[in-house]
Amino acid sequence: MLLYLNGIFVGLLILSNIVAVKLFSIGTWAMLPAAVIIYIFTFPITDVIVEVYGKKEAQRTVRAGFITQVLGLIFIAVTIALPAAPAFGEQASFETILSGSFRVVVASLVSYMISQNLDVFVFGQLKAKHGQKKLWLRNNASTMTSQLIDTTIFIVIAFYGTMPLSVLGSLILTQYAFKFLASVVLTPVVYLLVGFVKKQESIPLRAEGTPL
Repeated sequence: MLLYLNGIFVGLLILSNIVAVKLFSIGTWAMLPAAVIIYIFTFPITDVIVEVYGKKEAQRTVRAGFITQVLGLIFIAVTIALPAAPAFGEQASFETILSGSFRVVVASLVSYMISQNLDVFVFGQLKAKHGQKKLWLRNNASTMTSQLIDTTIFIVIAFYGTMPLSVLGSLILTQYAFKFLASVVLTPVVYLLVGFVKKQESIPLRAEGTPL
């Protein structure tokens, strides 16, 4: 099961980088990158890996995700640089969709490494303290903390100096509010995934029946 979790994690990372160029609106409340609806699922996956397989395995998953993203960026740059065939008239659109600015790329990689490792650390610390109990607490505490750091670092590095500080603050607050709510909504998914993975690995499920 760990192999499948790693595969899904890396796949979601690459997919989120591809769709990040699109922005969508939630009424007049917020404007968000499409990547956010994919990226938020990566944190529950690392939480499940820490819960079932331990902190070291989750740290390996995070490192694998970083390496895969770097390789993905390299290969995307190579494909953009390849001379377009005469029959291919969408080179400009291809470049627009797949190429991001240097600042955005750096912001994405830096925020990823810091926030994902923080998520694993916080989750691991709470698990060491509470044992098999309070999965909901360590899942939400780790994700909400790391998502705040992720959002802040990404927006500051990517957009500082290009817009007023008040706008930067608004972007951070609205994106984090979305991620905060998503973390709460995804809590049952984490319980289901942990139970499913433990069952597949034949790990006792007694913790799920203990009082919270």
